[in-house]
Amino acid sequence: MNPKYESIELPGLGTLPADTGWRVLEKASDGRFRVGVDGVQAILATGDGKVEFIAFGDYTLAYVLSAMDYPAYYPVYPVKIEKPIKAVLMDLDGTSVRSEEFWVWIIQLSVASLLGNPKFEFEEADVPFVSGHSVSEHLQYCIAKYCPDQTVEEARVFYFEHTRREMKAILDGNGRQDAFVPTPGLKDFLLRLRDRQIRIGLVTSGLYEKAYPEILSAFRTLGLGDPREFYDAIITAGFPMGKGSTGTLGELSPKPHPWLYAEVCRVGFGIPFAERHHVVGIEDSGAGVTAIRLAGFSAIGMAGGNIEESGTRGLCSHYCADFDEIASIIL
Repeated sequence: MNPKYESIELPGLGTLPADTGWRVLEKASDGRFRVGVDGVQAILATGDGKVEFIAFGDYTLAYVLSAMDYPAYYPVYPVKIEKPIKAVLMDLDGTSVRSEEFWVWIIQLSVASLLGNPKFEFEEADVPFVSGHSVSEHLQYCIAKYCPDQTVEEARVFYFEHTRREMKAILDGNGRQDAFVPTPGLKDFLLRLRDRQIRIGLVTSGLYEKAYPEILSAFRTLGLGDPREFYDAIITAGFPMGKGSTGTLGELSPKPHPWLYAEVCRVGFGIPFAERHHVVGIEDSGAGVTAIRLAGFSAIGMAGGNIEESGTRGLCSHYCADFDEIASIIL
């Protein structure tokens, strides 16, 4: 049974009201920390159970779990929004481009191939676990539930086979027409940021070969030219490892880990950590807002993703319906 609370304050996070969807725990899932022992005052988990927060007297640690056997602890830093805003960091899928259904479909095709059943379809309960995280974590969930005799490595072969076929078709103009639709208001919002000389970063846990065609397709629709010239920095999860090719780090360190957001700001923009309050991140997923917060930035949640369902709204400094509402806060 999950204990209830009216509200609770965690150092670095502030006061969390009872309606955040978080769960109270007696101990961390790895057994390392327990409430009332070694100075631990409270342990809470996000609604989806993917991140646990261990609160001490004057600081909080975040424990990011991993379906791929490599969890990690991070310090939680207090955040606030200070103007002028120097940089806006934006997620791709769901925030800038509506594409989540397409990528869930690709994972579904991959599982269907593993099962040898072309009619396979996900259940509604699967959706939170096949979006918002890394490809390997999505596939690991599917294997555990639907085909435990298979491996992630086997699933990734099918995933990239389907991805490369569909992405080529889209770039050639023959693919799904509804795959990558720019989020309403995106163009005006980006142009307003650029007019204010606010640096803009695109941050995605997607691999380059799937992420770049997405934003390129969206920019073609919007008439904004080459996204590599428009954005001040773009960061993706890089390139997949495989026989005969050199991969890059990305599958074990994506959102909700902080590294993509931290790197695009500190390395891509050269903004030091001391100036982090002049930086905001915009996300529609629980994994994304967690990554922003653990990187030390204020997170603005965008409705329409899984923030509410994942129980991570308490990590958002603001929760907005659209880009106009976000602009009213930061500009």
